[in-house]
Amino acid sequence: MCRILVVDDEEEVRSALARRLEREGYKVETAGSELEGLAAIKEADRPFDLVVTDMNMGDPNSGVRILEGAVERDVFTEVIVLTAYGNVSNAVETMKRGAFDYVEKNLPGVDVFELLVIKVEQAAQRRRHSLQMVRRLETFGGRRSVPS
Repeated sequence: MCRILVVDDEEEVRSALARRLEREGYKVETAGSELEGLAAIKEADRPFDLVVTDMNMGDPNSGVRILEGAVERDVFTEVIVLTAYGNVSNAVETMKRGAFDYVEKNLPGVDVFELLVIKVEQAAQRRRHSLQMVRRLETFGGRRSVPS
């Protein structure tokens, strides 16, 4: 089962997103601040498969620090960054640092929760594929392909 950490300082957003993802069958943990999110990432028994984080939780770089903490813990953790204040430079910066995607919370005419469910499934699929590739490389890395 895919484990997801949702980090957002807005209780309503955090709770609604957690409920929606749980209905889709994901195991969800939540954190209400950058500090709580970083602690959850560091203290988890095993890395989260995905992290969904707000970009700005009192500090415009808090989402970037969550992204960095998640990827530092496990390079294969996929991170989706949410923002109410979308701009191109933030999106480019988070993608350069390894985010799977960057989603605006307030897109007119778009059900952002439904969009996030789609993005989460895509991110989970990419993580599964990445881990399968690593396992294959480890399996074949110990074998000699050319007889000696």
